[in-house]
Amino acid sequence: MRFMMIVKATTDSEAGVLPSQELIDAMQKYNEELVKAGVLLAADGLHSSASAIRISYPEPGGKPKVVDGPFTEAKEMIAGYTLIEVKSREEAVEWALRMPDPHGYGQGEIELRQVFELEELMGDPESIAREEALRKQIEETRNA
Repeated sequence: MRFMMIVKATTDSEAGVLPSQELIDAMQKYNEELVKAGVLLAADGLHSSASAIRISYPEPGGKPKVVDGPFTEAKEMIAGYTLIEVKSREEAVEWALRMPDPHGYGQGEIELRQVFELEELMGDPESIAREEALRKQIEETRNA
């Protein structure tokens, strides 16, 4: 089971305030623990929404709408994520509870969401096979 720990933005992260060295050290230690346990798939921080672009589809079949950031309401923004693969929801919660306060000032908030597996989204074996082939191609391209 894959889970994404979504780190919510704060007014500081949206203002471009970088984490302290102490927080960076704590996050690196946490990521090392995830790696040792064999559950870490990816982990990254994101730039603030000031440099973001939002694309929406206001009408079915209509033309996409492009809006440049920054966006309001920091608590709805994402500042980073950690993607893990674990055996259960309970294990995912345990790992999320071990993450240091993502912003270091008592403002951190983590949303834990399960990632769909191919079989959950696609019932057609042909669609699953095409998607698996595409993912394999992406991996091969990365490793080339």
